[in-house]
Amino acid sequence: MRSNDLLLYAYEQIQVTLRRAVEGLTPEQLTRRLGPEANTIAWLAWHLARVQDDHITDVAGGEQVWTAEGWDARFGLPFPRGATGYGFSPDEVAQVRVPADLLLGYAAAVHTRSADYLRGLSDDDLDRVVDTRWDPPVTLGVRLVSVLSDDLQHVGQAAFVRGLLTAG
Repeated sequence: MRSNDLLLYAYEQIQVTLRRAVEGLTPEQLTRRLGPEANTIAWLAWHLARVQDDHITDVAGGEQVWTAEGWDARFGLPFPRGATGYGFSPDEVAQVRVPADLLLGYAAAVHTRSADYLRGLSDDDLDRVVDTRWDPPVTLGVRLVSVLSDDLQHVGQAAFVRGLLTAG
């Protein structure tokens, strides 16, 4: 198995798990909080797709799916166009109130773009430095695994919350 095949498989797991975590939930379930400052499933799904869109576009070049395909207008959120949810307050988290099909549609569009990029990578590409603000500088391989880790954590959180909300 080549590195890009492994990355493709891993990124597909985000989509598979996200669909199971979000499909069929009502707007109330998507925005229910387990505590006053807890993240909602809607925010977790939106945020993980935004982070992937932002970070993959940064290393691949081009315009984010969020703006290039008009998802920002469809979502109609009261945040700057470039917001990814990083550092959001509990009040901002609560403002992500969108239906499951919109969340899944955007995530699928981001996944398609990411998969197209990953398919074109060689093992040598993964050593390319993409961020010199860190010591040591961040390579493409490290960035791709960082996004994968962040997204899998958030999708796991969404699946956990779904389990609590739908148990019984």
